[in-house]
Order: sequence, then C-alpha cells, then structure tokens
Amino acid sequence: MQDLTHYIDGAHVAGTSGRFADVMNPATGEVQGRVPLASEAEVAHAVDVAARAQPAWAAVNPQRRARVMMKFVDLLNRDMDKLAEALSREHGKTLPDAAGDVQRGLEVVEYCIGAPHLLKGEYTDSAGPGIDMYSMRQALGVTAGITPFNFPAMIPMWMFAPAIACGNAFILKPSERDPSVPLMLAELMEEAGLPKGVLQVVNGDKEAVDAILHHPVIQSIGFVGSTPIAEYIYGTGCANGKRVQCFGGAKNHMIVMPDADMDQAADALIGAGYGAAGERCMAISVAVPVGDETADRLIEKLVPRIEKLKVGPYTAGKDVDYGPVVTAAAKANIERLVQTGIDQGAKLVVDGRNFNLQGYEDGFFVGPHLFDHVTKDMDIYRQEIFGPVLSTVRAQSYEEAIGLAMDHEYGNGTAIFTRDGDAARDFANRINVGMVGINVPIPVPLAYHTFGGWKKSVFGDLNQHGPDAFKFYTRTKTVTARWPSGIKEGGEFSIPVME
Repeated sequence: MQDLTHYIDGAHVAGTSGRFADVMNPATGEVQGRVPLASEAEVAHAVDVAARAQPAWAAVNPQRRARVMMKFVDLLNRDMDKLAEALSREHGKTLPDAAGDVQRGLEVVEYCIGAPHLLKGEYTDSAGPGIDMYSMRQALGVTAGITPFNFPAMIPMWMFAPAIACGNAFILKPSERDPSVPLMLAELMEEAGLPKGVLQVVNGDKEAVDAILHHPVIQSIGFVGSTPIAEYIYGTGCANGKRVQCFGGAKNHMIVMPDADMDQAADALIGAGYGAAGERCMAISVAVPVGDETADRLIEKLVPRIEKLKVGPYTAGKDVDYGPVVTAAAKANIERLVQTGIDQGAKLVVDGRNFNLQGYEDGFFVGPHLFDHVTKDMDIYRQEIFGPVLSTVRAQSYEEAIGLAMDHEYGNGTAIFTRDGDAARDFANRINVGMVGINVPIPVPLAYHTFGGWKKSVFGDLNQHGPDAFKFYTRTKTVTARWPSGIKEGGEFSIPVME
C-alpha cells in the first residue's frame, strides 16, 4: 500500500496531522494507498512558502515564464502514458479517457504560452496636455484551487497554468480520492523550470478547505464540484475578501428534433451519457425528443447500443467503454436514485441494476440505465445523478423542449440535434445555458475560449481558461503620468527674476 504525501517547497512532505484518507482502486474495491489530510497549520506553512517564492517569480518576465510552460507541455507529452495509467488506477476511467483528461489540461497550458501577449496592458498617448495614461495587469500573489475527483489532471491544469503564467504562486488542494496525478504534475512543473514553492500541493478534506478560505494571504480561490459546496466556498471566500470562481452541478439536456439524424443523435447520447460512467459535469443526462414518434425512434436506436456497452476495468483493454464509479458511496447513491425513478413512475427501458462483472464483484461498477417517460417533478430529473443513467423526457413541441432546459436550476451545458438552421440559431440565442452544442453533444470549449455555465452551475463572474483566466488571476492597475516640461530647452544661466 502506497503512502502519499503533500508537495511543499519542491519536495514530497509527509503529513503531520495524523489524519489520513484511503485511496481506493475503484475496479477492485481495495484500498491501494492512503493520503494525508492537512491540518490548518500545514496549509499555513504551504502558504508561507508560496508567499516567499511568489515575488521573485512575478519579477521574471512573461516570456521566460512562458518558456516554463513550453517545457511543461513537452514533459506532459513525454509522460502521457504514465500519467494516464496513474489516473485510471485511482479514478477508474478508461486509459483513452484518462489520456484525454491530461490532453485537455495540456491544451490550456499551450494557451498560457501566450502570456506575454495576454498580459499586455493598454496605453493612451496624450490623454491630456503632457499626460499619458496606461494600464498594466499584475499578479494577485498567492492563489489557490480546490479541484474535483472526476478530472484530476485537467481541472488542476485549468487553474494553476494560467495562475502561474500570470506570475502568481498557487496552492492546489486536489481531491483526496485520486491525488497521485496532481503530485506528479507538480514534479513535472519543477522539472520544466518552475522555482520551488511556486506550486504547492496540499492534500486534505474540509479542514484544509476551510484553512484556505480563511487564510488572509490567499487572494483568490477556484473551485469545481457540487453546487452546495460551490455555494459554501463562494460565500465564505467572498466574505473573507477573496476573488472566487466556483463551478457547480449540472443537468445537461439534449434536444432531439424530429428532423435530426437519429443514428447520429443516438451515437452522441451514448458517448455523452455513458462515457466516464457519467461522472462528468458536461455529461448529457437528459434526452428531450420532440414528439412521441421522435421519442420512439430514438429509444429504438438507443437500446441496442446501450446493451452492447462494454463495462470493465481500464486493464481490460482500450475497447472498454467505461469503468467503475469512484467510490462505493457514489455507486450506492446512483442505485438509490434509479430506484427512486422506478418508484416515481418512470419506465426503466434498460435495467443495469443486476450488472455483475466476474472477478470484480467488489468493484464499484454500475450497469447502464435508460429511463423513458421521465417527468420534471421526478428526482432523477431534478438531481444530478453523476452516473451511467440517461433519462428521456418527451416533449410535444420545440417550445416545451427548450422550456425544460431553461426552467431547470442548472445551466452548465446543453445541445440540440437538428437539420434546421433556424431552429438551431433560435435555440443558441434563447437558451439560458452557458455552453451550447449544435449537433455536438458535449460542447466543452477549446482552451482559447472560456468554460462556464449559468444559473446554479456557476458562482462568480469570470469563466475558466481562455481570456477570462488571465483576468481572474491578475489585477488591473492604471497609471496616469505627467512630466514637467522645460528641461529639454537646456540650462538657464542668467539670474532668475520675477516676471
């Protein structure tokens, strides 16, 4: 069994709190390691180290900071397989999905190589007589991020890469469920040339989170996770005078119009609904076919595809469609919600409750489920299940379909499948959701755009990555300069007299 550590001041550091959490192998249900849970004092020590390292790092010019990012990209590509395997071992997702997790983080690092351009300020010549005015973007100081279990490579890089490129130091508090990859990323950043102390990894639970929220030196906090925790972190962080961005839960709807290519829509729903065992904030968990005929055709296409899904451990090969969920508690919650859906009257078209994988009976595997005739008052519609469960809500019109997505409390992502450009354009313009796909089921923006939802899926006014990240991790300072005139005329040699 592996004993994990914190990563502070360029070294692996054993925990001193005496508290630990088990790190599970989700495929077998066995404990494969333990991770230390930091005390308030340990967090404070990491912040002190970061605060000492940050001024010198901020003084490094942006081009040299970008070169560290360039080297980091090279190292990520070099160690891609190693990172993916470590990620799969602790999270449970398939190897191709784990490599995608790393790749999507890498792409944000590539964007951050543009820091010299992205950090440029503005300049106005002759704003007044002899007056020039200019603005500059300056680092905040020590920043922090609290990241989730479902993307242990991508989300940390979405946060620390722009923060560090801007000249900040960064305290990363990753999920205690799969902490190995964040520790490996910190090692690679220092191999790429990052000075010790600029990136620290502090493992922990709520005690560490509260220590971050209340530490006066930490200037900003990023968070990705559930909406109740997002609300808590946002409220507490803001009350303590910090800049905070929090990204919460989701219930992403995919509208299927009668004119849609039904094979394309079904294939999209399979990948978006069941990939990564549904443990994605951008997973499609609600299909909304417009019209009963459309619904019947869609269900007819979905059922055989779902029944062919291969569920298994990442070690079973690259043809595995999805693996286990992350914990026994997550599995139990999914099973509870499935039973709630049955009890409340939804039709379970594909029943994955009796799924059993020989040799992995103690693993956290959940079979795929498909519900039909789900209504908006049911728990499986209102709550985020975070599992391989797709709910079908039949709408009788386009207006009813778009209304379902607009009325839901979450607004992270959504999609419409149609051949009608007018319907697609109307949907994109009217929908009150942050990320919209048109014949694209998981509309996660590329690194040079920004990622973020609306409504109760987000707390804060700036999105992740893209231009917003460089705004979030810097402050704007505006300088008005006026220089006295006359010295350019040369010296005055006569005795000055009153004029």
